[in-house]
Amino acid sequence: MTTLPKILVAPTGARRGKSAHPALPITIDEIVETCRACAAAGAGGVHAHIRADDGSHSLDLERYRTLVERLEQEFPGWFVQVTSEAAGRYDAADQRTLIRALKPKAVTAAIRELVPDAEAEPEARALYHWASDNGVAIQHICFDRKDMDRLIGFIEDGTIPGRSHQVQLVLGSYDGSKVSRPEDIEPFIQPMLALKETQAFDWMLCAFGREETDCLLRTLELGGKARIGFENSLWNRDGRVARDNAERVSELVSLAQASGIDI
Repeated sequence: MTTLPKILVAPTGARRGKSAHPALPITIDEIVETCRACAAAGAGGVHAHIRADDGSHSLDLERYRTLVERLEQEFPGWFVQVTSEAAGRYDAADQRTLIRALKPKAVTAAIRELVPDAEAEPEARALYHWASDNGVAIQHICFDRKDMDRLIGFIEDGTIPGRSHQVQLVLGSYDGSKVSRPEDIEPFIQPMLALKETQAFDWMLCAFGREETDCLLRTLELGGKARIGFENSLWNRDGRVARDNAERVSELVSLAQASGIDI
């Protein structure tokens, strides 16, 4: 399984559009150009979303194939991860179909979306095992401790195979109802630490709003990886709106290096 980069840029997301920030990339050409700037700023890869012609979130197979091919051609060796996010438009069956058809090297899948209930567990188990057998690295998204507990349960009962797992922790919420706070990170990761003798976790965190930077710095201090970008936050540490995704990456890299963190 490919190791997650220390810093992964999430430049687009499924929700924000140009009205939120004119530098938020929507088209494939814009995403590629944004990736070029973010790679120069220090990002080790991209968490990529695609959009339909009207700008809405999409899981269109051909658009994803085109984007992945462009990124792999223009940035050889760079980490390219796609999303299977439902975002209220798709269901677990749509997500499974995309992952099997696209067969990406890396993809995110939220526990609560891919396995919404007990009835979905057999299909999810089949997908997790298929992915393991076919070199598809699934990064499991956990939005809260309940998601984390379910993830641990799926690992322990064999629904999710193997002893090495990629995890994406989401600290806070898109709508701001749950604030991102650095002090909430350690309790969030405790279930993974409890299994460190038998399981390996390559974990990453994203956060929201003006608290994003401090949360990501704390994540790096704790040995985690950082996902940064306009999907989650438009703001620099001082509260100013960032010029673009590359500025967010550059700020985090500079602050991490100033703190003695190896990027």
